[in-house]
Amino acid sequence: MRSSPLEARHRALGAKMVPFGGWDMPLSYPSGTLAEHRACRTDAVVFDVSHLGTLRVSGTDAYERLQQAFTNDLARIGPGRTQYTHLLGDDGSVLDDIIVWWTDDHRFDVMPNASNTDRVRDALSSSDDEAGFQAVDVTGSRAVLAVQGPEARNRLAAVSPGASEVSRNCVGSVEWEGVSLTVAGTGYTGEDGMEMAVPAAAAERLWDAVIAVGITPAGLGARDTLRLEAGLPLHGHELGPGITPLQAGLGWVVRWDKPSFQGREALAAEKEKGVHRRLRGLRVEGRRPPREGQAVLRDGEVAGEVTSGNFSPMLETGIALAFVPPDADIGDVLAVDMRGTPTPATVVKLPFV
Repeated sequence: MRSSPLEARHRALGAKMVPFGGWDMPLSYPSGTLAEHRACRTDAVVFDVSHLGTLRVSGTDAYERLQQAFTNDLARIGPGRTQYTHLLGDDGSVLDDIIVWWTDDHRFDVMPNASNTDRVRDALSSSDDEAGFQAVDVTGSRAVLAVQGPEARNRLAAVSPGASEVSRNCVGSVEWEGVSLTVAGTGYTGEDGMEMAVPAAAAERLWDAVIAVGITPAGLGARDTLRLEAGLPLHGHELGPGITPLQAGLGWVVRWDKPSFQGREALAAEKEKGVHRRLRGLRVEGRRPPREGQAVLRDGEVAGEVTSGNFSPMLETGIALAFVPPDADIGDVLAVDMRGTPTPATVVKLPFV
């Protein structure tokens, strides 16, 4: 089990620690997940997301190697920008969803999910790699703090004006108290905000500075309910083995005008045939939350399955992401089998809030 450079700070604040993706990470703090969630929607919070991987990809061949591996097209952006993309298996399913931070001409910080760093590195590397390409796992050398919320920039400006000014989907290097931070205008909550990669030795100092200006610490519990309200997928739930970008409603991540990328042939075949299921949002009547694995019913028959479900703190009702038949349209009323009780659930447009 790996520990974040900020573990001592989390424990000092009374965080409930849980294993996640091979890391020991905070689930929540004494205020609780609901309060942390609402603080992100109304003010600003900070998450420790050091469990995310960082592969530092560099060299003259770096751009082309990423283009051949991932579904999106780096030609649509440039240095100083970020891009969401997918790594596919040969069957077209999503091995991982990734954020690429294009930090300068020949250097990229590739951010896989917690447990997929080695898988992504293996997909990029080969036995004959030379000076033109390197993919180095630098995860253990840094921490990553995600400051999110409508007041994130205003509050962070009191710590680092430069960090607060990094625009959405941009990335840059910022000096803070003699330390170089890599700051990206990215996040996973549906709110504005920044993610800051800081050298491990300075992580506690930056965390303390962020907390001191009134930014609320938040754990993985709030991060999950926030991303669910935002309709954002989680690998291992809405993405993973047997799940393609087209089924997940993420076809925009696939750039068909690229000559090749891993998994393209299988995905093209599915595109031509049509998907057999589609990820949709469901709003459930009442406060009882739907849960992963529960059946979705149409006319009393099993028609799909919940991939993520929870209580929405902002809507104060149950919400879910679920795979359902592709002809299930916005406004259709289905049902979720909640431990033997079919509960009406309306197909809604994402995001939920």
